[in-house]
Amino acid sequence: MLVEVLGSLGIDTAFGVVSVHNLPLVDALAHRLRWVPTRSEAAAVNAADGYARVRGTPGCAVTSTGTGAANAAGALVEALTAGSPVLHVTGQIPSEHLGAGRGVIHETRNQLGMLRSCSVWATTVGVTPSADFAHAARRLGTHPRGPVSLEWPIDLQYTEPALWNHLPEDAPTSLGLDNTGGGPEPIEAAALVSGSSGAAAHHDSTSLGVAPEPDEAALERAAELIAAAERPLVWAGGGAIDCSGPIDELLDWVGAGLFTSNAGRGVVPETDDRVIGNFAASSTGAELLANADLLISVGTHFRSNETSSYRLALPSAHIQIDIDPAAIGRVYPAEVGIVGDACTVVASLVDRLAGRQSACHPQWHGRISAAREQCRAQLRHDIGPYAAICDIMADVLGDRSPRVRDITIPNSSWGNRLLPVIDPSTNVVPRGGGIGQAVGMSIGAAVARADVPTMVMVGDGGLVPQLGELATLAQEQLPVTVVVFDDGGYGVLRNTQDRHLGRRSGVDLFTPDLAATAAAFDFGYFNVSTPEEFASAFETAAAARCPQMIRVDCEALGPMPVPFVPPVEMPPTAGP
Repeated sequence: MLVEVLGSLGIDTAFGVVSVHNLPLVDALAHRLRWVPTRSEAAAVNAADGYARVRGTPGCAVTSTGTGAANAAGALVEALTAGSPVLHVTGQIPSEHLGAGRGVIHETRNQLGMLRSCSVWATTVGVTPSADFAHAARRLGTHPRGPVSLEWPIDLQYTEPALWNHLPEDAPTSLGLDNTGGGPEPIEAAALVSGSSGAAAHHDSTSLGVAPEPDEAALERAAELIAAAERPLVWAGGGAIDCSGPIDELLDWVGAGLFTSNAGRGVVPETDDRVIGNFAASSTGAELLANADLLISVGTHFRSNETSSYRLALPSAHIQIDIDPAAIGRVYPAEVGIVGDACTVVASLVDRLAGRQSACHPQWHGRISAAREQCRAQLRHDIGPYAAICDIMADVLGDRSPRVRDITIPNSSWGNRLLPVIDPSTNVVPRGGGIGQAVGMSIGAAVARADVPTMVMVGDGGLVPQLGELATLAQEQLPVTVVVFDDGGYGVLRNTQDRHLGRRSGVDLFTPDLAATAAAFDFGYFNVSTPEEFASAFETAAAARCPQMIRVDCEALGPMPVPFVPPVEMPPTAGP
C-alpha cells in the first residue's frame, strides 16, 4: 500500500534507514521503487526534503522507532520551516504495547507528540491504514505545507491487506492534490488501495487548508494603490515561487523592481534587470525601499535576518498578499491585506489593472537598475577573491543544476545573493539556518535531477556532522560535487565572537584530512587555493558524473576584505 501511495503522489524514490520496526516497508520500497539507504535518519529527511524542492512532488523518508524517529526531528523542523512536503513514515512498537511503558526495544514516551511538534500533521496508523494514508496524501498538498508524519506499529505492517481494505460508507471517491509545483494529477481513491480521507474525524489534526477566494474590496483597493504608485517595489518570498508568470506580468504593468527573500529567489530569473534580489537589507536596498512609495509583498515572512532584525524601514503604503491570515500585519503593518493563493491574487490584480494607466515615474526603472548593479558591485568588493569563485560556479553550472548550500560563510555572504538563481527549484538551502544539512539535501536533489550535476557548498564545520552521507553519495554514484570551504571551524560564529565578544569559544575545530576522507569514500579530489585552480577543478568535477570533492583552502585563498558577520542581535554588554 505504501508503494502505491507513493506512486500516486508521483514519488519514485524513498530515503531512509532500515530497522526491525520498518522491515516490511523497506522490503517493499527496495523491490518496487528506488530505495536510497542514508546513514542517518536526519539525512533521510534532508534528502526527501531536497528531492521535494527540486522535483516538485512530495518526498518520502522512512525511519525507525524511538531514537531513530527522534534523530529525524531536526530535519523535520527544517522541512517545516521551508514548507516542504515530506511524507515521513516511521515504525512503532507493536500496538498491544503502545503506551504501556514496558520497555519494548526502541520504545519512547509519546513519540506521536514529538512528531506532531515538528510536522504539520501526524497520526498513528491504525486498523484502517488506507484512510490514514489518504488523509496524509491530502494534507501534503494543502496549506500550510510541510512534513506529514505517520508512525506505523510493526504488527500492523504485517497485517494481511484483506483485513484493512475497507472504508467508511461516507468516504469520498477521490482526493485533490494541489500540484502547482509540477506534481502529479489529483489522486484517485483506487490508486490508494481504497484510500480515503472520509475517516478524518478520528485524527487529532488541523483542518485541511483550502485557499480562500480573495476579498473583492481588498483587490479593488490594492489595484487603486498600484495604479497610483510612482515608485513601486515588489517583495516575493517562498510563497510566490510557483507563480512566476503572474509576478512577471505584475512587474511589467507596475514598472516595479523585485526584491526577494532567500526562499523567493528565482521566481523571476536573477539575470533579469528588474530583479534586485535578496538585497533588501543591504544599504543600497534600504535606500531604494526608503524612496519607494508602495511595496507589494507576496508570500514572505519578513524574517529577521532579511530585515535587519525588523529594523528595515518599508513604505507605509504596503499591500501584503499571503495565504495565511495570521501573516497579514504580523511583522510590518499592511494598508491592504489580501488573504489567498499567491498566483490567484496576483493574477486577479493584473486583470483589474488592465485598461488603467500606470503612474510609475519614467526614471524609476533607471533607479532600480542602478540599485541592482550597486548591490552586486558592493558585495563583490566585500568578498574579494570569492567573487571569482562565484563567477566560476555560475559559468559552469547550468540553469537547472541544483545549488545546494549549507550554512557557511561563503553561502551566507554571497551564495544566498550573488550566485545567480534562474530556476527557483535549484535554490536549496536550510531555511531554518541549521548547519550540517546540505550534504543530505544534495542526495535528494541529485536523485530528483540526475541528468545534470548538483553542487553542494559546505564548510568544514558543516561537513563533519554528515560525513556518513558521503558513503550514500558513493554507493548511489550520484553526480554531486562537494565544495568544502575549509577555514578550520565555525567561521560564521568565529566572526561573530571576534566582532562582539573579543575572544573565541568553541569555534576553532579539528578538521579531518579531506584528501584521505575523499579517498576513503572513493571520491575524486581536488585541493585548491586560487580561483584559477578552482576553475580547472570545478569544471572537471562537474563533468565527472560521479561524486567529487573540492577543498578550498580559505587561508591560502585570502580573507574577505569585509569579514562576514551575521545580522544577529547582541546586547551591548555581551563582551567580556
